[in-house]
Amino acid sequence: MNAKRLTRRAVQKPWGRPDLPACFASMAEGTQPIGEIWFEDGPVPHRPLLVKYLFTSERLSIQVHPGEEAGRKAGHSGGKDEAWFITQAEEDAVLGLGLTNSISRAALRQAAVDGSIMDLVDWRPAAAGDFYYSPAGTVHALGAGLVLIEVQQNVDATYRLYDYGRERELHLDQAVAVANPAPFKPLGTGRDLGGGRAVLIDGGAFVVERWSHGASGLLEASKAMPVWIIPLADGGDIDGKPFRAGHVWIADGRAGVDVGQGDILVAYEAGRHVPGLIG
Repeated sequence: MNAKRLTRRAVQKPWGRPDLPACFASMAEGTQPIGEIWFEDGPVPHRPLLVKYLFTSERLSIQVHPGEEAGRKAGHSGGKDEAWFITQAEEDAVLGLGLTNSISRAALRQAAVDGSIMDLVDWRPAAAGDFYYSPAGTVHALGAGLVLIEVQQNVDATYRLYDYGRERELHLDQAVAVANPAPFKPLGTGRDLGGGRAVLIDGGAFVVERWSHGASGLLEASKAMPVWIIPLADGGDIDGKPFRAGHVWIADGRAGVDVGQGDILVAYEAGRHVPGLIG
């Protein structure tokens, strides 16, 4: 069997929530706020991507991640792009992506120091079903009232610019050095490939697709290009094993996928979508 279900690990965060969606009810820890659930496959060689669920009750810090060159100079394996698929959002939920206008790095630093960065960030309404790809260098922040899936390059490099007065470390020099203090420019738009398959994003560090009713066949994953399978709804199977929302699978070899009545995200490290990924 070349596909396996990843292990779930809950991570407490001060901005998290004690009430989790039904598919994570068994992982709730009383009144302790769970901010993230990580999906891991144990002591294996370093995976290029990491998938998480995030649950927010407060705004997260305004932050930025380094690109490949800056990440390596800082001792990491590379840079950190990330993508978000929102599964639930309260009526007034927002997220910040880029700035409303281009400014200098010096102005960005001063705004982070005096708190006026809050007024510079481009806050936009967030709704279930929204998808965003945030390249390294993008000034960003997640708002309260969100449940979302995050796909990211597997690099632990986050530089906080502003944290609303919380007593957590800021990284002003590093953040300003790698930030793009300008409006957000999407890498591209999604496109329908037919057969229940659509590309949400390519052209970055990784590809995210969405497969729905009608998508089935042999998934051409490999150890050189593992594929993450993230169910959004129950109703299909992987190598004959039923999948459920709230879990994540990884395939590092050929695996049979039948989406059935389900709905899944598919993520893999590549610059462009792979036309023959499923056949």
